[in-house]
Amino acid sequence: MDGRDLVRSVESSVGSARAALGLGAVRAAWRRWRADAGGLPPRGPVRARVPGTVRDVEPGPGGGLIGFSRSALRILVAVNGAVFWGWDDAAPEPSYALAGRCPEPDPRAVLEPHKDGGWRVVAERVTVVVSRHGAVEVLTPGGVTLRRDLPPRWWEPVGGGTARWMQRSEVPADARFFGLGGRVPGPRLRDGTHRLWNTGRGRAPGCAGDAGSVAMPTQVVVADAGTHLVFHDNSWGGTVTLRAGEEGAGSGHDRAGTSELSMDGGPVRCWVMVGTPARVLLAWASLTGAPALPPAWALGHHHARWGGGEEEVRRVVAGHREHGLPLDAVHLGAGHLDSGEAFTVDEERFPKLPVLADELRREGIRLVSVVAPGVGAAPGGPVYGGGARGDAYVRGASGEVVRGLSWSGEAVFPDFTGARAREWWGGLYAERLAQGFSGCWHALDEPTSFAAFGEPTLPRSARHALDGRGGDHREAHNVYGLCMAKAAYEGLRTGLPGERPFVLSGSGWAGVQRYAGVWAGGTGAGWPGLRASLALVLGLGLCGVPYSGPDVGAVDGVRSPELYLRRLQLAAYLPLFRTYTGPGAEGGEAWEFGAEVLRHARAALVERRRLLPYFMTLAHLARRTGAPYVRPLWWAAPEDRALRDCEDAFLLGDGLLVAPVLGPGVDRRPVRLPRGRWYDTVTGRVYRGPGRVLVDAPLGRIPVLARAGAVLPVRGDDGGTELEVWAPARGRIGGGLFVPDAGDGWEEPEIERYTVRWSGARVVVGREGADGADGAGGPGRPVRVRGLVSGGGQM
Repeated sequence: MDGRDLVRSVESSVGSARAALGLGAVRAAWRRWRADAGGLPPRGPVRARVPGTVRDVEPGPGGGLIGFSRSALRILVAVNGAVFWGWDDAAPEPSYALAGRCPEPDPRAVLEPHKDGGWRVVAERVTVVVSRHGAVEVLTPGGVTLRRDLPPRWWEPVGGGTARWMQRSEVPADARFFGLGGRVPGPRLRDGTHRLWNTGRGRAPGCAGDAGSVAMPTQVVVADAGTHLVFHDNSWGGTVTLRAGEEGAGSGHDRAGTSELSMDGGPVRCWVMVGTPARVLLAWASLTGAPALPPAWALGHHHARWGGGEEEVRRVVAGHREHGLPLDAVHLGAGHLDSGEAFTVDEERFPKLPVLADELRREGIRLVSVVAPGVGAAPGGPVYGGGARGDAYVRGASGEVVRGLSWSGEAVFPDFTGARAREWWGGLYAERLAQGFSGCWHALDEPTSFAAFGEPTLPRSARHALDGRGGDHREAHNVYGLCMAKAAYEGLRTGLPGERPFVLSGSGWAGVQRYAGVWAGGTGAGWPGLRASLALVLGLGLCGVPYSGPDVGAVDGVRSPELYLRRLQLAAYLPLFRTYTGPGAEGGEAWEFGAEVLRHARAALVERRRLLPYFMTLAHLARRTGAPYVRPLWWAAPEDRALRDCEDAFLLGDGLLVAPVLGPGVDRRPVRLPRGRWYDTVTGRVYRGPGRVLVDAPLGRIPVLARAGAVLPVRGDDGGTELEVWAPARGRIGGGLFVPDAGDGWEEPEIERYTVRWSGARVVVGREGADGADGAGGPGRPVRVRGLVSGGGQM
């Protein structure tokens, strides 16, 4: 079976494709085992080590170096308010997470003696205390403890080599854990052990401790005392074991929450950011880089297809047009590649691909190509030779090029942790642009095997450049997808310097947002998969990846009109809105589910298009502030414990609250509201928070509530932008932002700021900075005020 036959067989049955590759998968697993047996250091006796006690101190800008009897702790407060510390004198650089050089130290932060032989650094927003035995405590300016890291412990091989280590931390009893790249169930992280090793999509992410495809050692911890983000800058594999705290009843003592991080190697170093959720994410973005700004079309409706040819694509596009379903992009899967090889075209199926791309572009629809890292191992292949000449492929411990499995069958894999390999690979995207594609989505980039989803395709002993440092796959695995996304982003930007690159990554690590969004793919079967998709998007947003989303019609083999519609309705309010048709997908196109589902699907898609100016504004704000589009309900009120535990609704920006239906047979659902006045955007009914209310959720829509006083930029009937204003409560003022976007390019538009207030019996909308008697002139855009006459209320 050649690559082309393999890919086509998948279209009829993923199971049969796996069976066809079963023997190959066994051989590949055997090769990995054999390579690791000979390429990794043998296990032997280890020697435990702890830091010991303080011996000497060297103050420096923003902190200094504290010497212990068996280690040294470097501590630094940066000008952005973030705090770094590293054991064994570990420095912040080199790091794949950082956007550039380490931030400058804060000259106001000084290392000074503390009680009982310890030391401390006092900064504007945080105080860090180091005990004489090496415990590190993070406190608010008022002296309340947010986090206490106990001294780390290393297990060092007696004969030399990489040491394993463990760090145990304590947080307040009321604290809740979030993050780790997005987990299921979630977004609040459950008690138990969470794996830090990017895996594929063979099962629901988070199942049985799996990390999913984006595993980050990044935690957001929310407690009454405050919010903090902690990032352990170490890409090695490991685990995090969490246990929520418990507050004592009556005169009982509180039991602190705990986090135990165990890593297979690498440095013991971390960053901590303290403040409100918005301030924490701003500091995180300043450290790891601003999220890439997507082109405007990328915020519309995408449709992905695994196979089919040109006529099938035209049929799908015509079907959307005929049924009044907005469509902005079509994603082509492995079925359009020749033998499953990246940067090729199956000319039998797509004889005139550039012509097709041009036709679609004139209709306002872009083409996006799938790209996988596996390169056909045949020396005469269309891609293989260029990488071989540049020594771009991953090699084993003994120097041979490592082989694994991909869509093309037996494959070799570029070493994206090397600058030369990234430059060569990035240059290949010029071929995709020449074919008419406007962007790419990456698959199998964890990297994992196509034949056995979730299984690694490279042995842990495989050697990587790691940008000049050298190392093996144990350190490179989690950053492989990040480095592939960087190569694609830079290649596309070189090929089309006047346009914003569009890259979707299937995998990633801290900092991937600089180059790509993340597609969540199949999030599991049935209704649990629907809930999982929301958890993943919320979790990724809190880890600095604001542009992400699941596939509607993911590969789970469940055909249910109700489930399909509820998935679609949720996805219409997520940053990446992509439907999918392929092997085992639940159903097919929206019109194949009947007239009722089609009518409701059309309403969801039309509403998404109406909200495009709002989504584009959120994209610009994410780039400038790090704030995710999709936010947990506690975003503006982390002290509200009821909101911290709410996982079935979310905020879309500051103006909207979305409460998806996550179970079957639901026509009404309870919604937890933050403080304030909220309007049902369909009925106009008024609800008041904080509290829990019951809201209608018929099959045709999910509850969406607008905050009183919100100013939302939306698309008007004429295609221009108008302002949808929701009346504030009497005696209150409101406002909102709009960032006008040209659709593409690198211009940084000014933010338009609007205010809304009552003036007698009228609601007055003004634009800050415009000419006017009170310093706030008219908005200069069409305005539609809603909420003046409500359909009843509920306390």
